[in-house]
Amino acid sequence: MTRLSLFSMLFGIIAGCFFIPDSFLPHMNQAMSIILNGIIFFIGIDIGLNKHMFKNLRKYGKLIIYIPVGIIVGSLGGGCLAGLIFHIPMNISFAIASGFGWASLSGIILTNLHNVEIGTIAFLTNIFRWTISMISIPYIAEYLNFYTTIAPAGATSMDSALPMISKNTCTEVVVVSLLNGMILTFLVPILVPFFYSF
Repeated sequence: MTRLSLFSMLFGIIAGCFFIPDSFLPHMNQAMSIILNGIIFFIGIDIGLNKHMFKNLRKYGKLIIYIPVGIIVGSLGGGCLAGLIFHIPMNISFAIASGFGWASLSGIILTNLHNVEIGTIAFLTNIFRWTISMISIPYIAEYLNFYTTIAPAGATSMDSALPMISKNTCTEVVVVSLLNGMILTFLVPILVPFFYSF
């Protein structure tokens, strides 16, 4: 997933530098809007098809609320700190932090809302988050506790980070991880524009 994302970005840079004519530039926003809405549509289908998510809501109770809320608060806190350190406006810092690891979508949204530079920062921030989660999950599982492994993964706890969480924890944590990822994935296209608009 990370390699594919980085390859796609590199291929886009090369295409923009050498192959795509300048006359295509005015059509970029429209093309990105169509792609963005398509991504959101298919994610909605994916969430709708995971019917066991709704069956497990009662069984796992407060964990399903506490874990995503904790991840949101922690991510926004980190975004606030990074914004202060790098002198980035707070609305943009919060919007970047609201990607929760979903690099492609948050990057596209912020490119549309602001510019390519901020979109690229959002993309790379979430790629780095995913990479750090892959490295840290085994250590977190060993030295802290199983449920804490979900936090660094963020929205990717339901897909690309799920195998690593599954390998290092237990079935119950995997189910909560899946539900957490679905909730955060649902919130990304809502919270990124919401925080940016402030």
